[in-house]
This record gives sequence, structure tokens and C-alpha cells, in this order.
Amino acid sequence: MAARLVVVAGPTAAGKSDAALRLCEERGAELVSCDSLQVYRGFDVGSAKPSPAERARVPHHLIDVAVPGEDFTAARYLAAARAAIADASRRGCSVVVAGGSGLYLRALLHGLAPAPERDPVLRARLEAISARFGEHRLWRHLRRVDPDAARRIAPRDRIRVVRALEVFHLTGRPLSAHHGAGEEPLPGHVTRVLVLDPGQAALRSRVERRTAAMLEAGLVDEVRTLLGRYGDVRPLAAIGYREVVAHLRGELPAARLAAAITTSTMRYAKRQRTWFRHQVPGASWFTDPDALLAAARAWLDAPPPAPPGA
Repeated sequence: MAARLVVVAGPTAAGKSDAALRLCEERGAELVSCDSLQVYRGFDVGSAKPSPAERARVPHHLIDVAVPGEDFTAARYLAAARAAIADASRRGCSVVVAGGSGLYLRALLHGLAPAPERDPVLRARLEAISARFGEHRLWRHLRRVDPDAARRIAPRDRIRVVRALEVFHLTGRPLSAHHGAGEEPLPGHVTRVLVLDPGQAALRSRVERRTAAMLEAGLVDEVRTLLGRYGDVRPLAAIGYREVVAHLRGELPAARLAAAITTSTMRYAKRQRTWFRHQVPGASWFTDPDALLAAARAWLDAPPPAPPGA
């Protein structure tokens, strides 16, 4: 009989981690992070990474598994996350997946279709266009040829925009079409995706409070340390980090830093909502974490369906 696996997803700052942690403690489960930033060591404050105390309460996986500067891909996440889930199952432990990285979640639940190898000549041409005309020129091109990919990739995420355009120009098919072919669903598990979204006004309030707390907890010093140790690595282009980098370069005054991070975060949350609604049509949505947890408990405790013909 397939094991049951709960996924707590949703926009950033919605309270997913807290809800998942509560469910894990109730069920004696382990938590698998689905966050593309928390995989990196040193990216602690700005990624809202679980604290050492929280990780002591519940075993966490896919946290601090990469060095900044490494190319941590969705394929690598897929392999590591499925290995962690399989290991927990062998030990008789259940798992809760928590996070808002849509591509990682899709990879975990459905696998990844084969994609073409990188083409250095085409990639260099696309990079040259970005350097000359700006990142938005490439993103607008992506929006024309692959609107699904453009919805989930931020205009400033040049690396992913270039990759999506590279796949389109090499194969004649959008990246989103590749995602639907040759996939391998998560074996041995039946999954329920629960999306926590408190609504626009409540989320903005949460984002503002979290941003203020991050700055108070030393986000600027964290970024300064990361720049000094690793240079301008890709994860520093993430929301929160890129604004602090701009501040340290003298491009963004301290007085505008919190507002800039909040604005970027809310834009990202809008893209996340759109992605989950389009890519996870069977998900159940909740504004209240207690209601989400009640639904998770009910689903986990429900008797298995009777076999056909029974």
C-alpha cells in the first residue's frame, strides 16, 4: 500500500514552515524542505532558514547541502529529496514536504523530462543580448515563446530565463512542454498538496514583519560576509539578498531597503500563487494554518480506499 505524503506549499512568508513543523511533531514525521535558497550554507537570515532549535525538534532534510557558487539544479534536488524520503520510509518514518519553490516541487512529485545539453554558442548570444539590452529584453522574448515559463521565472532571474530560451531554440518546443513528457511520479507514495495563503493584506503584513526581523537579525552583515567569502554568486540574486547587495554598492539607501524587499517579495508571492493554481490544480487552499492542519490530519487518518470491485 502506498504511503501518504503531505506537501505544505504556498507563497513565501505564508507560515508554511510553522504549520509543517507542527504536523511533523504531532506525527513523529521528518521534514523535507522544498526551498531553492535554504539548500545553501550561509544563506540563513534572508532565506528564513529553520533555526538550530527548530531543526533539533524535527529532523530536517535538504537544508545546508550546497556551497554557494555550486550549480544546485532541480535534477540534483530531485535526487536528494527522493533519497531522503526513501530513507525515511525504510526507517518507518513519515515525511512532510514544506516550501514554495515550484520547480523543485514539480520535480519531486513528477520527475523531470530529459532536456537538451547546454549550447555554449547560443548561450553566449543570449547573454550578449542581456548585457546590451537588459534582462527584461530576454524575459519579454520568453513571454512570447513560452508564457508558462515566463509566469514562473522572474525577469531578473537571467540564468533560468536563458536556459528556458535555450531549450526553446534548440528543440522548437517550450520548456513547459518538456515538463509534461517522460516524467516519473514519486514512487511508493500518494500525495496531498495543501496550499497556505492567508490573502493579500495578511501576507503583506507578514512580509513586512519578517523583513524587519531579518534586517534586525543581521541580514546586511550576512550579505557582506557572503560577498567577501564567495563573491557575487547566483544565490545573491534572490529576493532580499539582491536588494542588500544593491545597498552595499551604494545603489539603494538604507531608508528604502525594507520597502524594496517587501515589494519584491510581494511580486514573487503573486507569481507563486499563479504557479500553484496552474501547475497544481488538485491542491487544496487554506487561509488559516489550523484549517490546513485539520485537513492534513483528516486525510492522513482516513481509511484507504477499497480496491475496485470490493
